[in-house]
Amino acid sequence: MRASLIQIAVDEGESVDSRRRRAAALVRQQAGADLVVLPELWTTGAFAHDEFARQAEPLEGPTYEAMAKAATDAGVWLHAGSIPERAEAEGGTAGEGALYNTSLVFSPSGDLVAAYRKIHRFGFDRGEAVLMGAGDELVTVRLPGLTTVGVATCYDLRFPELFRGLVDAGAETFVIPAGWPERRRTHWTLLAQARAVENQAYVLACGTAGTHAGVAQAGHSIVVDPWGTVLAEAGAGEEVLTVEFEPGKVAQTREQFPALKDRVLGVVAPEPRHRS
Repeated sequence: MRASLIQIAVDEGESVDSRRRRAAALVRQQAGADLVVLPELWTTGAFAHDEFARQAEPLEGPTYEAMAKAATDAGVWLHAGSIPERAEAEGGTAGEGALYNTSLVFSPSGDLVAAYRKIHRFGFDRGEAVLMGAGDELVTVRLPGLTTVGVATCYDLRFPELFRGLVDAGAETFVIPAGWPERRRTHWTLLAQARAVENQAYVLACGTAGTHAGVAQAGHSIVVDPWGTVLAEAGAGEEVLTVEFEPGKVAQTREQFPALKDRVLGVVAPEPRHRS
């Protein structure tokens, strides 16, 4: 299986329309890959909080249209990163609904096969955490003849229980678009490897380059195999990271080292004991 992670740079001097056209062109250049991945909130920048509402679009808006066409032209499965989605309000009123950080996944024929609303919002009562709603559904996508993808986004990477849920839903490969800051880059690499090892799955984590609202981005998109070995890692700038890997290694790893079978579920914490 061949995957290409497009670590696009977000430049505040570039319009969203221009970056959308540029991203679509980069996707088309990956013809021959099986799966192409874009980062989180690449239309606006993950830390450009003031732009979320202004640049929000419906699920089937301009980014949907551009990415569906690009996936078709390239003949690839496309995880188109995430967009600031404006959902319809109750009663179907356009332009008044809640905002979500929503990932879009397209088939090689340009069909939208999955949309994932980010569950864990970053900000600690600021930024994304208060401006966007939280998703409440785990999402997996079967790529016939290739692998089953579990979808997560950026800050989700810090919450292992989400990935356990994806494994239980059949995930063999995690695809994680992100807008991860440079100042916590060591966490990015460490957590990507941890999620791969503990779940015996591939991790394809695609970050952004450039600067979002003054926040330098980590870049360093990474592909990790089920044993935690880094198969490929990007640098800090804009680039396309392409790697070939064997999806069957997931089943082999889980059979050779069947740690997942030893999971103990439903353990309840004891009541605290008080000594008189």
